Amino acid sequence: MRALIVKTSSMGDVLHTLPALTDAANSLSNITFDWVVEENFTQIPSWHFAVDRVIPVAIRRWRKNWFAKNVRQERHKFIQTLSQQEYDCIIDAQGLIKSAFLITRKARGIKHGLDRKSIKEPIASWFYDVKHSIPKQMHAVERIRLLFAQSLQYKQPDSIGDYAIAQHFLSSLPNDNQQYLIFLHATTRDEKHWSEEAWRNLIKLVEPTGLKIKLPWGAPHEQARAIRLAQGFKHVEVLPKLSLSDIATIIAGAKAVVSVDTGLSHLTAALDRPNITLFGETDPKLIGGYGKNQFSIISNEKMMQTIQAEQVYQQLANFL
Repeated sequence: MRALIVKTSSMGDVLHTLPALTDAANSLSNITFDWVVEENFTQIPSWHFAVDRVIPVAIRRWRKNWFAKNVRQERHKFIQTLSQQEYDCIIDAQGLIKSAFLITRKARGIKHGLDRKSIKEPIASWFYDVKHSIPKQMHAVERIRLLFAQSLQYKQPDSIGDYAIAQHFLSSLPNDNQQYLIFLHATTRDEKHWSEEAWRNLIKLVEPTGLKIKLPWGAPHEQARAIRLAQGFKHVEVLPKLSLSDIATIIAGAKAVVSVDTGLSHLTAALDRPNITLFGETDPKLIGGYGKNQFSIISNEKMMQTIQAEQVYQQLANFL
């Protein structure tokens, strides 16, 4: 049995889909998956044992110049690739008009997705052959697990979901013997940032433990922030620019992680590493860290500046 997953972005949403694959693979011995995903996240599905083929799509890039000749050619090639295989089941876990219209309806096979009362964009449900009712007041991981179980007709396991990717990195762990922490300080929205002063206060509190702190970054302004955070501290290392796979390897070897609400925080959860995530306006009940040793510190009055470094260190000390 071959199924197609349509879950293109964002990083956290893609990672949230992995436990559903594990459920399906453990329940249906003959199933394999193909997965349509945004080109920036193609590494993630490849880490899971049940994924046979990853099909990149570039909607984010294409929409910037939709009618350009090269973009039209790329779209045509993508549709050709997608239509080569007829699937026993197509699961649209994205639930958006753009994914349903541009991808799901082009694929060959019976199309499953959320019904109009369960989905974020109700019009998207028009493109599904089979529509499933999934409660909205569930964590995103559990919603996708239930969608897969209903689409593929197996009983959803009662146990906590298993991302099943941590073992992918066991053979390539850094030789640090898990004696370092990672601080994930970068996020896309200003209201999700913790102040640089607070980060430096936490760095100072960690210093007597003898543990190193590693600071990853993705964009130049994030690198500049990392350099400012590390200034004057010998136990802090600003990492070079790394691929997603390289970052995952370093996270997998960490003793613990402190993070703001960002995609790499969900990657930390998927790698089963202890993680303390700081939340401001976002409600972690539905999209917060899911998995083993995932802890949330929720700011008072939905303002990140109300979280104190001492409060975070107190929780972090449990792992040190």
